[in-house]
Amino acid sequence: MENRISIVSLVLGLIAQVAVADESPFLIYAPSRSTNSLIIVEAQPNDSGLSLKQSQNVDLKFPAGTIVAHPEKPLLYVAAARPDLESDKASGAVITLDGDGGYLKHDPVTFEHGYSYLSLDRSNRFLLGAYYFDGQVDVYSLDADGRPGKRVAALDEGRKNAHCVLPSPDNRFVYIPYVKETNGLFQYRFDAQSGSLTALKPKNSQPPDGTGPRHMAYHPALPIAYFSNEQHLGVSVYERQDSGQLKLRQGCNAVPDNEPKDGVSSSDILVTPDGRFVFAGIRGHQRDFDWISRYRVKENGELELLGLTPADKIPWGLTLSPDSRYLLATAFQGATLTAFNIQQNGDLAKAANLEWDEQITDLVARPR
Repeated sequence: MENRISIVSLVLGLIAQVAVADESPFLIYAPSRSTNSLIIVEAQPNDSGLSLKQSQNVDLKFPAGTIVAHPEKPLLYVAAARPDLESDKASGAVITLDGDGGYLKHDPVTFEHGYSYLSLDRSNRFLLGAYYFDGQVDVYSLDADGRPGKRVAALDEGRKNAHCVLPSPDNRFVYIPYVKETNGLFQYRFDAQSGSLTALKPKNSQPPDGTGPRHMAYHPALPIAYFSNEQHLGVSVYERQDSGQLKLRQGCNAVPDNEPKDGVSSSDILVTPDGRFVFAGIRGHQRDFDWISRYRVKENGELELLGLTPADKIPWGLTLSPDSRYLLATAFQGATLTAFNIQQNGDLAKAANLEWDEQITDLVARPR
């Protein structure tokens, strides 16, 4: 019996070692507006789960708040959320990484506006930014080295609170959600050669009153787009039609209708690459109500609420580890980075926690 137990223990130990070996280390990058820096964190899988260690702190000399990574080049793009005090332009930077993913250098960039959201088009030829406070959207061309050039397109709808700008997977359309009193979901045809944006008719898909679509994510296989509802505390599911128009398919609430929503709002949203789960943050600004909402994706792309996982104070930015095993979340007021292991049933198990600066919103992760 003892020999049998020893053999079983040995086999389980080998399985655990293989499981850890299959998980590769990765790096997490986050701009800190409170210290005008870029924080780089090493994430290392181990026998107990995952370890997080801050490895570099790069002085950017301006309060960057937004970040996006180039999917093919060792480049990160960061921007301030507001224009500089002494001018009507905003500071930004292109950060070049070394062969190990560490910081190599950064080159200053001047943007027309500050941005609450940055994205690249699907050909990686254009950088798009949405300015929350006055609602403008800008498109910049990228040269062969991935460096931003001139602004090639600009939108000013005369509405505040533009919170996201993200090209569709086929690179034919761009959608811009507006929160709060604007409560809009604007739709544009995107010219992947010139970067120009042309409004669809109708331009606004008219989300239900009080929804406040904030951030968005696309299903990896179906013509479906998901929006975190900042005001309504849930996720809206839209079908992307051939014309580019968005058609509302479902509103999936994260909390009961009778739950008080004052002082609470949704934040970021993401879909797992296998299309099985959607996760979105819920922020308790004025009360203790901070969660990651979890949804199962049905075969038709609609959602089923799985439940809420407790999060540190004001969960803001979400991203996945490069192997999609971990959900990474920033806590704006809690001043932490949390890694959750994504379970097979869609549950989230806390795997690691790291204290860092307050007021960090966005983050990205890349392989080591």
